[in-house]
Amino acid sequence: MNLDWIVIAHSVCTQKHKMGFLTTKMMERTALFLSFGSYLTSLTTAFLPLWKTMNSDLNEVENWFSGLWLTCLYTDERGIQCKAYDSVLGLPMDLQISRVLVLISIGTGGFALLTAFLGLEGVEICVRKPDVKRGLLIFSGVMTWLSGLTTLAPVSVVAYTTVVEFWDEGFPDAMPRWEYGEAMFSGWFGGLGQVIGGTLFFVAVCMGDYDLQRLSVPVSPELKPRTKHYLKTEVL
Repeated sequence: MNLDWIVIAHSVCTQKHKMGFLTTKMMERTALFLSFGSYLTSLTTAFLPLWKTMNSDLNEVENWFSGLWLTCLYTDERGIQCKAYDSVLGLPMDLQISRVLVLISIGTGGFALLTAFLGLEGVEICVRKPDVKRGLLIFSGVMTWLSGLTTLAPVSVVAYTTVVEFWDEGFPDAMPRWEYGEAMFSGWFGGLGQVIGGTLFFVAVCMGDYDLQRLSVPVSPELKPRTKHYLKTEVL
């Protein structure tokens, strides 16, 4: 009787694992979806001229916007007018560093998405080489991490310099000062999403390793279901 209950429990656990929602395949696609959405957010943030905003109490109809590549002026009469920076070397050091980091983030993020797609379970590439697919997912996780960190770093640097300049007592109170723009918050969300997406790639790899290990463990003879012939013999 005890063996019958063990066999039934083993069968239920096996079926429950097969019918579970959080499978390795689902985890891989969740990581890819989150990384792709966060990458698009970071990519949009990189080129938006909304990193910093400034408006003056003396002239409320003018609003200034500043980004890594452009400076824009918005007025009710002329609308928005943008202009690129005249000289790269004339930019502040934080903007120069932020430009380099953002370009690294764009390159590593795009390469991570490509390698992650090739390493997905179900994609007909390197099907007979699970080690290659596993390596692609690990590599994409590392690259996604790097892309997320190189997105968070420039946004945080520009945010820090903005806060320091805003509270600088050397500026007159009547002088307008730069404040946070919407692009900073989207950059933080995009970078954090990429870090989480890279982590989920590693979780998917661990889940795949666990599935392979579970399938490679031989089932104990005591847990094997009895054949029909044996059951008939037992009843007789």
